[in-house]
Amino acid sequence: MKYDACTDEKLIERLRQGETEITDYILEKYKPLVRKYANAMYLIGGETDDLIQEGMIGLFKAIRDFCLDKDSSFFHFAGLCIHRQLYSAIEASNRKKHQPLNSYLSFFEQGAEGSIGFTSSPEQLVIEQEVSRDLWNRVNSRLSPMEKQVLQFYLDGNNYMQIAGLMKKSPKSVDNALQRIRQKIRQMNHLEERG
Repeated sequence: MKYDACTDEKLIERLRQGETEITDYILEKYKPLVRKYANAMYLIGGETDDLIQEGMIGLFKAIRDFCLDKDSSFFHFAGLCIHRQLYSAIEASNRKKHQPLNSYLSFFEQGAEGSIGFTSSPEQLVIEQEVSRDLWNRVNSRLSPMEKQVLQFYLDGNNYMQIAGLMKKSPKSVDNALQRIRQKIRQMNHLEERG
């Protein structure tokens, strides 16, 4: 609670002056953001736990490497580090042909808060945003209203038990909806690969 009134940048400054417990505070503060990004990199047939762990590594690197004399905010720098760590983990997994991380879909919409591209090229960023928006629209068009709501809660970082509570549904019905969503995405990818 003693750190709540401080900006992230001020906290990093105090951390560099020796208040090492600030690291734990920042890691805990940004954990929901890491979970949101990990959920957004939806793993086909996989779990997000591995990606959350990778995202936390990216967050730790952001805390370690943030430059106080730059004009950028820690929030945006942390988002970039988390994204890069997640992306690197998926790319490394693809190279090793490790099945659970074999493929992913990013569900970031254009203009979503904290949405950060992987390249420095503005043209490439626009292309990535258009592809992401197109993918989101195609997935969304195949989902029922309940599935859309479940997916949105899931991407916001909620697990199926929390979603069940929020929607006043049984955990089993929410789990079934998540399975249907996964199946529809797999079918969509399979059709696109064949076409």
